[in-house]
Amino acid sequence: MKRTGAIDYVEIPARDLEASKRFFTQCFGWAFTDYGPDYAAIEQAGLDGGFYRSETSAQTAKGSALVVLYSTDLDATEAQVKAAGGTIARAIFPFPGGRRFHFCDPSGNEFAVWSDAPVAG
Repeated sequence: MKRTGAIDYVEIPARDLEASKRFFTQCFGWAFTDYGPDYAAIEQAGLDGGFYRSETSAQTAKGSALVVLYSTDLDATEAQVKAAGGTIARAIFPFPGGRRFHFCDPSGNEFAVWSDAPVAG
């Protein structure tokens, strides 16, 4: 049920809409529905949203909000991001509650991935 004041949808800029769709499908299994040449709705990502064609990018250094994804295996997810062409902006580091890393997608948007799973070893 929809609730007033709840976060319902997130829109993210994309310099290269097709590259962003390929990247997130490969890394995280997201699906997309295109609404014309300049917009793709994100599906199967946990929160509804979309990518819109733009020459801008979302980065925390520019004051952007940070979209944080979850992983049960942070090291494997970091390797997937690299293999799919993402850029690691900040390698895995500990923080209260777990560990995380930051990456940029093919359009230059900054995201983070965190895990509360203990370090294997």
